[in-house]
Amino acid sequence: MAQENAAFSPGPEEPPRRRGRQRYVEKDGRCNVQQGNVRETYRYLTDIFTTLVDLQWRLSLLFFVLAYALTWLFFGAIWWLIAYGRGDLEHLEDTAWTPCVNNLNGFVAAFLFSIETETTIGYGHRVITDQCPEGIVLLLLQAILGSMVNAFMVGCMFVKISQPNKRAATLVFSSHAVVSLRDGRLCLMFRVGDLRSSHIVEASIRAKLIRSRQTLEGEFIPLHQTDLSVGFDTGDDRLFLVSPLVISHEIDAASPFWEASRRALERDDFEIVVILEGMVEATGMTCQARSSYLVDEVLWGHRFTSVLTLEDGFYEVDYASFHQTFEVPTPSCSARELAEAAARLDAHLYWSIPSRLDEKVEEEGSGEGSGGGAGADKEQNGCLPPPESESKM
Repeated sequence: MAQENAAFSPGPEEPPRRRGRQRYVEKDGRCNVQQGNVRETYRYLTDIFTTLVDLQWRLSLLFFVLAYALTWLFFGAIWWLIAYGRGDLEHLEDTAWTPCVNNLNGFVAAFLFSIETETTIGYGHRVITDQCPEGIVLLLLQAILGSMVNAFMVGCMFVKISQPNKRAATLVFSSHAVVSLRDGRLCLMFRVGDLRSSHIVEASIRAKLIRSRQTLEGEFIPLHQTDLSVGFDTGDDRLFLVSPLVISHEIDAASPFWEASRRALERDDFEIVVILEGMVEATGMTCQARSSYLVDEVLWGHRFTSVLTLEDGFYEVDYASFHQTFEVPTPSCSARELAEAAARLDAHLYWSIPSRLDEKVEEEGSGEGSGGGAGADKEQNGCLPPPESESKM
């Protein structure tokens, strides 16, 4: 923790400067990472279903069309080979000849028969006869394989259409994060909302700080991830996301921002990634929405504008003000310095108030001629003289 907080030490004051940091996660949730030099590409084929689902739509549609077209062509070619091998094509005008497939007079007819068989159209013009055992076996194979192709391809398209990442498009994050006081403590806050009337079930929120760091051994970690507490211990990370909520990270001694003043925060280089997860109410599938905040997207001394108003019998959310913030009085010192100042103030009040009470007790005791009683009351109240520093003040 000392190593993580060291990067946020205030240090000498100097004008803040902006750094052009490359985003790790885009604002719309896309991870800005590309996999390069993957030599074991066969691993993608071991999970061909996921590979097809992850393809772009134009490639998925192309594969869908090719899967059926190639299957029809393959079995159409086999039906033509059977007819050619049995001599059916040479006895087209022979009424006494019993072909394998009636009215199959060429490759085009074989291709159409293959389509009719696999799609179970069954026009009735071309039909298999009982004098062709190899045709019966091929019919069984095509029926089984055709069902497998249908199940696989329709399943891929269904999963691709119903992917929950489309639901994530209606989960929104505020364009900026803010730092301001909450109950006397500095907090880093951002807002989340759900545009749909159907809710996200078991919604939870996470936040990660991403920045470079160097270990004690000199190892450089360019994208070190640190968890930011958003209420995991208290259950505040579990959200009832019916209306927009402001998520708060309290900057305490366990926070990597503990020693970050306003100046130090503006000079630093980091990215905060926020992740909202939950189940889609309509389908039960897990949905994840992501966003991120760079240094220049964290506003110190701001607070979010309220978007919730009470109307006649219901609450109304005004999403026009969802991203709006306004300035509030906020100290520019770090959370550690603020806590130390509050502790000194509390100590001053603790010592000054009992001391005045003791003086009043002594005056009353001396007026009644009972100086010893005043000393006894002083001991019973546990009043001690203020620290040397306070007495000098």
